[in-house]
Amino acid sequence: MKQFLKSAVAATCLMASVPVAQARTAYDGSWDLLFVTQSGACEAAYNFSVNITDGIVTHPNLVRFRGYVTRSGAVRASVTVPDKYASGSGRLSSNSGRGTWRGRSGGARCSGYWTAQRN
Repeated sequence: MKQFLKSAVAATCLMASVPVAQARTAYDGSWDLLFVTQSGACEAAYNFSVNITDGIVTHPNLVRFRGYVTRSGAVRASVTVPDKYASGSGRLSSNSGRGTWRGRSGGARCSGYWTAQRN
């Protein structure tokens, strides 16, 4: 029993020193997004790219951008820039996605749909 405990402790220490591989999701990578305004006085369309790493959606130039993707592909995100705010939800598949969004630009309220294509 004493030898078993020593082996178990040694194995645990060895496993703790092995670097853990980063978790990846099926949606990780670069995605091109198109936001289309269907109602409200916002611009007709917005295009930009985002990156997904471990299910977290980020944009390199937008500090106040938050988003995540679940393992099933459900996505939720929001962005705030001076005088503008938008949030949306939808679903990604392996190479594309779509959903809806709502937001405001100045005093105008807007809404529409978005599509995504993997780069």
